[in-house]
Amino acid sequence: MGLVARFLETEGFSTIALTPIPEFQRVVGMARSVGIEYPFGRPVGQVHDAEGQREVLLAALSCLEKAEKPGQVFHLPFTWPEPPKEANWHPPEASPAAKQMVKEMRKAASESRKKGKS
Repeated sequence: MGLVARFLETEGFSTIALTPIPEFQRVVGMARSVGIEYPFGRPVGQVHDAEGQREVLLAALSCLEKAEKPGQVFHLPFTWPEPPKEANWHPPEASPAAKQMVKEMRKAASESRKKGKS
């Protein structure tokens, strides 16, 4: 996302990153960041919560309007509705890309163990 935002900024478009780690975004050079304390992978909110997602997006856009200079970091006042230990934010099944990555990691680990025994 950072590369796309930097390209758009050089072309004259203002960007803002919605992220659970706004300070990291600032350090890596994002022009403007909006921090939200939501789980990774759910920056706009819970699945099927269209109204909550709309509120988050409108709040992020309002920060873009308020931004006066690059490098600004804003924090949204939203909190995740569940305690962190109870947050069930993983999908019921891994995506095809995640499944392939796990398969490749297992294969690499197996090959590494075989080389270690030789």
